[in-house]
Amino acid sequence: MTPAETPNGPKSLLAQRFRGFLPVVLDLETAGFNARTDALLEVSAVILNMDEAGTLYPEETHSFHIEPFEGANIEQSALDFIGVDLDSPDRDAWPEEIALPELFRQIRRAIKNHSCTRAIMVAHNAHFDLGFINAAVARCGLKRNPFHPFSCMDTATLAGLAYGQTVLAKACQTAGMAFDNSAAHSAEYDAEKTAELFCGIVNRWRDLGGWPLAAAADDLPAEDEDAD
Repeated sequence: MTPAETPNGPKSLLAQRFRGFLPVVLDLETAGFNARTDALLEVSAVILNMDEAGTLYPEETHSFHIEPFEGANIEQSALDFIGVDLDSPDRDAWPEEIALPELFRQIRRAIKNHSCTRAIMVAHNAHFDLGFINAAVARCGLKRNPFHPFSCMDTATLAGLAYGQTVLAKACQTAGMAFDNSAAHSAEYDAEKTAELFCGIVNRWRDLGGWPLAAAADDLPAEDEDAD
């Protein structure tokens, strides 16, 4: 398949595959379930790439420990579950207003490299993570959020379709992937396993003949990338 042309040059295979979106796999650890009131504690993002054969793979990971914002609610049960000690001297935590712009800078660089229009979040139970990111963006007054504001790709749904499993550990195991339960609930570990799971599903769909559909796609009218 030859790259499609854009005003800025050839459109990458990755951009063609996801209609101009760059999929970025995200995982968060939080101090509760309420995006507006509960602290964001960890964020990890895996940026993907695609080779000339159309195989999707994880390329780089960016991870941050986050300082709870002022006035944040912190549920001790959540800290116990994810194994976070906020007072640990080894916890190199960044304020949200510093960590998120740095993460977004890396994502925007990848968007530009692939001639994509914006990023789309991939996560396990993705609307949970998207809600926390959107709340943090609003709280910090950030103007350059690279993620689509409401669209996302949910690996819980995709794994339910592909493997009949919606729990991340069980989906990975059913897919033949190693999963260390003792390492789970670290944002970095979970993001990397989610990325491996997502790439596996996308690549398997390609192998079954589900993509590319270039001829059919060329006949479709152009769409507004922000309309949906």
